Amino acid sequence: MASAAAVSFHQTLPPPLQHRRLGPTPPRCTHSERGVSFDPGSAFYRSESAPGRDLAVLAATIHRRRRLDPSGPFLCLDAMCGCGIRALRYLAQAGADFVWANDASDALRPVVVGNLSRFEPEPLDGQRRWVVSHLDATRLLAERYLRREYFDVIDVDSFGSEAEYIRAAFLALKIGGLLYLTSTDWRSARGYGGKCSLSSYGAYVRPVPYPNEIGLRMLLGGAAREAAMLGFHITPVFSYYAYHGPIFRAMIQLRHGKEDGISNYGFICHCKSCGQTQTFGFHELGQISCRCADRTDATSITVVGPLWTGPLHDASSITEMLNLAVEWGWAYTTGNGVTLEKLLVTMIDESDLRLPPGYIRLDEIASRAKVNSPPLGTLINSLQKEGYAACRSHIGANAIKTNCPITSCIEVAREIRNLR
Repeated sequence: MASAAAVSFHQTLPPPLQHRRLGPTPPRCTHSERGVSFDPGSAFYRSESAPGRDLAVLAATIHRRRRLDPSGPFLCLDAMCGCGIRALRYLAQAGADFVWANDASDALRPVVVGNLSRFEPEPLDGQRRWVVSHLDATRLLAERYLRREYFDVIDVDSFGSEAEYIRAAFLALKIGGLLYLTSTDWRSARGYGGKCSLSSYGAYVRPVPYPNEIGLRMLLGGAAREAAMLGFHITPVFSYYAYHGPIFRAMIQLRHGKEDGISNYGFICHCKSCGQTQTFGFHELGQISCRCADRTDATSITVVGPLWTGPLHDASSITEMLNLAVEWGWAYTTGNGVTLEKLLVTMIDESDLRLPPGYIRLDEIASRAKVNSPPLGTLINSLQKEGYAACRSHIGANAIKTNCPITSCIEVAREIRNLR
């Protein structure tokens, strides 16, 4: 799996793809994202997912600029391309030298080919910078691995759980490359499908007050487990929850060695009696408990895992993505209710290594404190003045992430209301 990267894909395509005509003239353009025009045709397309594609393009561009060997070709694979908008944006905006766009439905071929042809109608050197195929994603990724064709970025945008594709995607990914995973498995994230989450991600999930963050950590944990079995570990570049769907997305980087990731893979414990959340490692199994006074009700403790317990984002990568968004004029524009600058700044704040998993909703703090909900910004500032890490959560509306014990949060909330 060494980074044997510079391959001539036009010479290694399966024979059925080498000789097929590329299709008709590009269809009528009906949509545009960040200046890139395309037609979704009959493919499933959601404009609400544009911020997730923005983040992918920004991360891929930063990764291309950071490469140790910038002279080598930058290769992207979109395993479930739909109408081809992600593949098109990797070409047009992320600076990909070559993009492989694949979708299992060959009925979408005219749409995908038409959209990619709009970017490159006639290749100057006779070799196109893209190819379209219609294979099962696992088969495609396995074939790329067997042919030693490795990619810098692999995008797997699936419905439901994508767990079955993770290992095959890692095998076709360069060491240090980026894998963009998508899941819409909200039932498992909310603890309604414990057996499904166990079979897909190796984690048993039960209901907790921050299910949307659990969905991201379940996704990252599954990837961390698969990477470890191959002798590697992962680093999240960013993790993104979108309310529509809902959708869980994670851009992760594959790295050498598996021991580094062990400390970020464990269990999350939530106490319903006091509201406190803690993390536990495998070596602490059998010792999981809460330090609150109520030790009589064993059902008050909810344990989920194993899953990812480390940071959801890499602060340095997010900072570079924000700078690039400002440079491109994307940062302060609002699309589908999402302003990239606000989102990325919140992700930078969430990257604080002192912050534990989970978030606390203001209404829970207010209910336990028996006061009206304090203003979110005021509470965060007050906690920071007390020396705690505290910030907004991009995942939970009207919620904070903090390392402050819930009992101290309650006291601060009461003080804020007494001072007003």
